Amino acid sequence: MGGNTEISGPNFADGIDAASLTPGSKLLGHVGGEAVLLARVGDEYFAIGATCTHYGGPLAEGVIDGDTVRCPWHHACFSLRSGEALRSPALSPIACRLTERRGDKIYVGGKVERDPLAPTFPIHRATGVDPRAIVIIGAGAAGSAAAEMLRRCGYDGRVTMIDADPDAPYDRPNLSKDYLAGNAPEDWIPIRPTGFYAEHGVEVVRSRVAKIDTAAKRIELEAGEPIVYDQLLLATGAEPVRLDMPGADLPFVHYLRTLGDSRSIIEAAKSAKRAVVIGSSFIGLEVAASLRARQLDVHVVAPEQIPLGRVLGDHLGTFIRSLHEEKGVVFHLGHTSKRIEAGAVVLDDDSRLEADLVVIGVGVRPRLQLAEAAGLKTDRGVTVNEFLETSAPGVYAAGDIARWPDEHTGERIRVEHWVVAQRQGQTAARNMLGARERFDQVPFFWSAHYDIGINYVGHAEKPDRVTVDGDAATHDVAVRLERDGKLLALATLFRDDASLQAELDMEREVGARA
Repeated sequence: MGGNTEISGPNFADGIDAASLTPGSKLLGHVGGEAVLLARVGDEYFAIGATCTHYGGPLAEGVIDGDTVRCPWHHACFSLRSGEALRSPALSPIACRLTERRGDKIYVGGKVERDPLAPTFPIHRATGVDPRAIVIIGAGAAGSAAAEMLRRCGYDGRVTMIDADPDAPYDRPNLSKDYLAGNAPEDWIPIRPTGFYAEHGVEVVRSRVAKIDTAAKRIELEAGEPIVYDQLLLATGAEPVRLDMPGADLPFVHYLRTLGDSRSIIEAAKSAKRAVVIGSSFIGLEVAASLRARQLDVHVVAPEQIPLGRVLGDHLGTFIRSLHEEKGVVFHLGHTSKRIEAGAVVLDDDSRLEADLVVIGVGVRPRLQLAEAAGLKTDRGVTVNEFLETSAPGVYAAGDIARWPDEHTGERIRVEHWVVAQRQGQTAARNMLGARERFDQVPFFWSAHYDIGINYVGHAEKPDRVTVDGDAATHDVAVRLERDGKLLALATLFRDDASLQAELDMEREVGARA
């Protein structure tokens, strides 16, 4: 899961020529045995740690935008002035270094570190909005990011996060990738160490929510006393689509959503020899890659002719298929499963695939039951405005359940991406404190298959044109998905600069219209 940036370049403690950096440029060096990024913004010089706090991405290979730097791997964004993590998936700040100009040289010295939830966004009370009790239902990406942002905004009221999952919050993207493959230990999975939320005054309640009374602003739990709120964030996430077919409930059949699910698959894989993955979704194919890493025979069944072709385009989809085949995965495309029996999956043509482990990954659906029962407006998701407010006063929604007006496509969309959920949770938190901040960030996600990572920025449900620059077979390609001549999304292999630039261009386009 990443690592530290290697030491290279000049020792900034010895000073460098100030003129060697032009405005907007950056340089990788080191101080005291640690990698440091030095950047020039106008006539100012800033130094921060050179390693992203998410997965250890190399910030020196990122993009400088104003007084920020964006990570090339997963598009986290940091302030060069303070080291603050301005955008997920990074949640913790980077240590800053003191800089000093002496004559024609810039020297970098002592390190300044701070608590990840230190108040750095001066919102609380500055807006006149001062809720005394904020409740968050869901401790996934959106919920946990919101809870942390409230404290980072200086909010000192009561924060309660409710989730029945005993392990949440944790790094869900890794459940189908390195952790499942056996390349990452479980102690990498928790987002924060034990006791972190209690230390920062965030109460985590382990219970299911039975009912939301928006009129009384009260939440009834299946276990425990009711909880009242002034502001509420719904971040209930999504759940796997479960197949209704004979044998789908057999003990060797698994779904993957939670840490507990991933543990169960890992345990089953220890004694299994042949696995069948039903579904060629991102989760399904990542599971296939992880099980191959554990030396299982893996077969994938899916109705599509080109895996992920609808999302990534035929060129990348065909490459992904060939990549998996090179690693030993056998595809059964254009087929569906009819039933599961002891030791086998039976397909629609009555062919049988031997299996002692089955994983079903055919997509997820948003958890809307609480919102619907509370009378909130829904439309294939919880309907929110640009501030992530629902139809009920004081109730917000973020993450997999939220359908919001997207500035980039001009449509209402709902996106099931980890980074989007985190960023929406952060925006909702600031808005619960009166910020009135529009959510207009560009969606981003990544997917990993063996040693190949795919970055996808934007959102394209129905592109009318797909153009390919490069060749995925050489691991150097950018696929543009457009509609009416406008770029909706860009999918890339090993073109981090192009991915970051597309994100910036989309943001600036929206900013120019605002």
